[in-house]
Amino acid sequence: MGNNSRRKFLKASAATIAVSTLSSCGWKLAEVKSDPPTQGDPDSLYIYTWAGYTDQDMLDRFYDETGIKVTADVFDSNESMLARIQAGGGGAYSIIYPSDYMVKKMAGLNLLTELDQSLIIGLEDLFPQFQNPIYDPGNAYSVPVAWGTTGLIYNSKLLPTTPDDWEYLWENQDLVSKRMTLINDVREVMGCTLRKLGYSYNSTNEEHIKQAYEELLRLKPAIASFTTYGWQAQMLVEDLLIAMCYSSDAAEVQPENEDLEYVVPSSGSSLWTDTLVIPKNAPNRDGAYQWINFILQPDVAAQVVERLSFATASRAAYEMLPEEIKEDPTLFAPESVIQNCEGIAPLGESWEEVYDKYWTQLTSG
Repeated sequence: MGNNSRRKFLKASAATIAVSTLSSCGWKLAEVKSDPPTQGDPDSLYIYTWAGYTDQDMLDRFYDETGIKVTADVFDSNESMLARIQAGGGGAYSIIYPSDYMVKKMAGLNLLTELDQSLIIGLEDLFPQFQNPIYDPGNAYSVPVAWGTTGLIYNSKLLPTTPDDWEYLWENQDLVSKRMTLINDVREVMGCTLRKLGYSYNSTNEEHIKQAYEELLRLKPAIASFTTYGWQAQMLVEDLLIAMCYSSDAAEVQPENEDLEYVVPSSGSSLWTDTLVIPKNAPNRDGAYQWINFILQPDVAAQVVERLSFATASRAAYEMLPEEIKEDPTLFAPESVIQNCEGIAPLGESWEEVYDKYWTQLTSG
């Protein structure tokens, strides 16, 4: 999963998203709200998405083509999104953007509509690996919209050596102390530390998970914060030297400073896919299918890559991109990197509780 942050730009505040640092990118965010609508409006389409997955140009074009007005609400993690949906706060949404592992979990909780693929145009244009994904065989519940890796962005002018693996953070703890951030995500942070130790991102060995926690506890004094969104501005003004981030975020911010480099650690990292799903209680299913078809249009998907810096799952859209974007290793990781990455898998409630226990101990106080 993920803000652009996979997610995008600076952290969503209570009612707005600050974008002043990256205003030179030449686009503006879609209308966003901090609180969900209290009930569905069948004449409008409410979507629940990562910050930065829409912009006003996209929404204006969709309105011109369909006559449907879209309102985008944002979440900052799969877990917070699921909690709101389960608490009944998602009854107005007809489209949600969960990441791969969360699709499987939500389907298991009977929260998703099984897709009528006869109503969807463009599935055949997807890259083969996205047509029958392990998290959702046959795309029964989801349509992939973006993908990427998790890695490290760093200032090559300020760091004497390349941080080619997670181990760099521990080996150079004094150098990067209070000038480094990690993503605010239990599975990503525990996962990367597990990979550093030679284990799977998805380990279900409590001794391994405990070892990862202890490693992170050793690193904690050097960590400025756990943040998914807040590092970009700090990196641009050189308050930070290095940050764990999603590749889409790195691709968005790198043009702002030629010294910023992105690397996927050599011991391995996560490979994420963000998707479109229709919740079980969607009030505007017709509009939801129109949104899916709109996003799958190759020219729309290609424009999303160029404007919002997300790697597309559509082969037809990819083929429309300029060569310099196709060849951007941050945006489109080479196969050698992909082969060393893992998708984050749902582990079941009991193991999630184990991870959450150690995460709470790590981040509290």
